[in-house]
Amino acid sequence: MFRKLFLLAIVALAAGLGVFWFVTVPAVVSAEALPAYSPNIANGQAVFNAGGCASCHAVVGEPRTMLGGGLAIPSPFGTFYAPNISPHKQNGIGSWSEANFVTAVKHGTSPNGEHYYPSFPYGSYTHATDNDIRDLFAYIKTLPPLSGRPRSHDVNFPFNVRRLIGGWKFLFMDDKPFAPDPKQSAAWNRGAYLVNGLGHCAECHSPRNFLGGIVSSQRFAGGPNPEGEGWVPNITQKGLKDWSEKELAWFLKTGELPSGDTAGGSMARVIKNTSQLSEEDLAAMAAYIKSLPAVDGPVRPKKKT
Repeated sequence: MFRKLFLLAIVALAAGLGVFWFVTVPAVVSAEALPAYSPNIANGQAVFNAGGCASCHAVVGEPRTMLGGGLAIPSPFGTFYAPNISPHKQNGIGSWSEANFVTAVKHGTSPNGEHYYPSFPYGSYTHATDNDIRDLFAYIKTLPPLSGRPRSHDVNFPFNVRRLIGGWKFLFMDDKPFAPDPKQSAAWNRGAYLVNGLGHCAECHSPRNFLGGIVSSQRFAGGPNPEGEGWVPNITQKGLKDWSEKELAWFLKTGELPSGDTAGGSMARVIKNTSQLSEEDLAAMAAYIKSLPAVDGPVRPKKKT
């Protein structure tokens, strides 16, 4: 009897490991899956700004186009360091193929077939179109190549086991392409695309569970700063009910709040990117954000006296 139970346990374990291995296989886009296309570098620059690439990957103190990385990104799981994504062939992404880049940005898989940590917000970027990502790649290739590699991530076991990230993706990553809502205006749909995809606003403005997944029922409702300091505001109508669309678009352009104060912290870095967007895109983002229904977020703890 004991032997049978032992054998059943071994079979169940093997089956479980097989299922885990299957669902955690890193997704890869093949070159054959990308049809012939002539990249639009001007659009690639707009995607670069909408995606906030410079916020993490620009060298601190250097122009936004110097993408040598190095920024420390603290989290409850350890500290991540933004990589060099300049077109340097050895230290950056200069030797990557277009398929490598699309795979990395939309699926969080490296050229050597490993999962990237979700500190890289591919959970949102996955909703961007392939053509936008291809345009982004073409634009980055026009920027200065920078040598040097930032230090390795400081992440302890078990979070340093890359294969486990495949389990995180299985649980929390929705890789369905963006689908416009035919009931809404073209501007609203453009705003929804930018906010939920390239702009990855939910990545900071939503609370997360103990595994680091966004709490879907409180999406955009604010919460603890993922970087560990401060509180990220609720941007549903619970938090922005007194803002007009024009005030919100102006904030995304200038960082100025209706009260006359200005954005600080990590949002100041975001404004440096959104300030480069067209007036139409800013208005579209504002229209979409203002349409978000009011949602109660986590209760902010009282400051210690």
